[in-house]
Amino acid sequence: MMHLRSAWLVSGLLLTQLALAKPKTPLRYDINLNDRADDQFKVTLHVDGLTPDNAVYQFASTAPGTYQIMDIGRYVRSFKAFDAKGRELKTEPVSVNQWKLDQPQKVRTIQYSISETWDTPVKEHHPYNMCGTSIEKDHALINGQGVFGYPTGMQDAPIEVSIARPVEWEVGTALEKTASGSFKADNYDRIVDSPILLGRLTKATTTVAGAQVDMYTYSKTDQITSQQLLDNMKSMLTAAGQFLKQLPVKRYTFLYHFEDQSWGAWEHSYSSEYVLKEAPYSQQLADEVTSIAAHEFFHVVTPLNIHSEIIQQFNFVTPTPSEHLWLYEGVTEWASKAMQLRGGLMDLPTYLGEMTQKIGQDKSYDSTYSLAKLGLTCYSDSGQRQYGNIYARGALTAGLLDIRLLELSGGKRGLREVINELATTYGPNRPFPEADFFTIFTQKTYPEIGDFFNRYVKAAEPLPYADYFGKLGITFTPATPTGQKAAWLGMKPTYLDTDSKFVLTGISEPLQQAGVKENDEWVGFNGQPVKLETIAPVQKAVRQLKPGESYTVTVRRAGQDVTLTLPVQEREIIKRFAFTPDPQATPQQLQLRDVWMKNL
Repeated sequence: MMHLRSAWLVSGLLLTQLALAKPKTPLRYDINLNDRADDQFKVTLHVDGLTPDNAVYQFASTAPGTYQIMDIGRYVRSFKAFDAKGRELKTEPVSVNQWKLDQPQKVRTIQYSISETWDTPVKEHHPYNMCGTSIEKDHALINGQGVFGYPTGMQDAPIEVSIARPVEWEVGTALEKTASGSFKADNYDRIVDSPILLGRLTKATTTVAGAQVDMYTYSKTDQITSQQLLDNMKSMLTAAGQFLKQLPVKRYTFLYHFEDQSWGAWEHSYSSEYVLKEAPYSQQLADEVTSIAAHEFFHVVTPLNIHSEIIQQFNFVTPTPSEHLWLYEGVTEWASKAMQLRGGLMDLPTYLGEMTQKIGQDKSYDSTYSLAKLGLTCYSDSGQRQYGNIYARGALTAGLLDIRLLELSGGKRGLREVINELATTYGPNRPFPEADFFTIFTQKTYPEIGDFFNRYVKAAEPLPYADYFGKLGITFTPATPTGQKAAWLGMKPTYLDTDSKFVLTGISEPLQQAGVKENDEWVGFNGQPVKLETIAPVQKAVRQLKPGESYTVTVRRAGQDVTLTLPVQEREIIKRFAFTPDPQATPQQLQLRDVWMKNL
């Protein structure tokens, strides 16, 4: 059951106003980043012509592509409205994300301060840092929904943003600049879709398939530069251009933030933004960054060019889930690997190894939770616990769909070709109907694909790896004993995003007898605290354990910490989920494999 919060309790009247009222004037925002005191953004909105239809100022409850509750109104620290003579007008909060303007027709400026999300503690649902906001001495990060709001009925109003900032600061964003140096967006959706990174940044630029690609990087101690990252990424970008035939954008911007923690990336239509842990530049680091960028970059297709009506004008008041999360994230993750295989950047064993890892990840989630259900529950706590599987099972399912399409078409049309056709049929300004997409896709391909969707997307039947990869002359073996032994904790730690904590599951019998209980919160290991920020050294210490040794685990139950001394156990190493090219593959299988490994 989805846990509704106060931000969602909006009257039918306000929802009607949001849908029907038409914006008459632009929204002009000033942000003063010369004043970075108290980790707060100081924002002034200049507006004219408000009517009673615009009487509520709305902050975002969430944002497209985050699939989490944010309730940005929680970060507002002051909110005031003024008339043309500077006299303050009455305002009052009416929900966690809404402030009512008592006399909207008299309002000329709205001033508010809003805390950054990174360093502001909240009791639950802390926004992912790559989707949040930050203000520091030498840089700032603005994700639009974390700083801007809008009067109801004005989600479609054009927006102009002026940012006062230190003169030496560089600005990285996909937004267009005006002649006066401010930034403009067609509407609120676009300002949310266009993060802004400012400060002591390096910049690099290249051209890919006719599109300008800009890269901006903040590196806390200057260990990583944009040019280094871009040089390593050029081959991937070229492979992406070949995979897509042509890029559906004329300009694309990468924004990189390297500091103390790795949180991941957030895709946008014309840019992507990354929050990663700084380390000395190395080939390994560059390759990891490129791998992440391959996924985010493909989002220029899904959801920019192929998306549901739910996403076309996002509901920032009440999050509306889409059944087609498998398309936006699962297909994108599949494409990020497939385009590297087909572009020669990844050989077949490496690609199959990626599939093996994803099957292992899939097995760590609830096997009864379908991809369609995950999309429809992604804003709930239960859906958030399964959310990571969209990058595993979602990508695996897309890969099988590709094989099935190639088989049915006689090797002439796979998932890449269908996706490119759909991108032409629809596009940035033409969404598909949410309820009809499975039917549309099936009608565009083959009747058998409807059965595929029913079994593996709408339902959660076990994915037929052996059958489908067998069509390519590749053998799938679920488990192979090796005869080798290895140390084992006797339990499986799991991180819960929604609660920001680790829990212990899969408790072995000896550990149960020692006092460990299923779903104990794991807070300490051998005296080291266990939390997301410190898990890397804990994982390293775990890998160094040997059978016969002991270790201590601290668990938290009902607010009390309990420390237990436990034995290191031993178990046989099983090689799981192995894909192996069959040396006796038939000519027909080899022919389909050859087609599968290249762009048609």
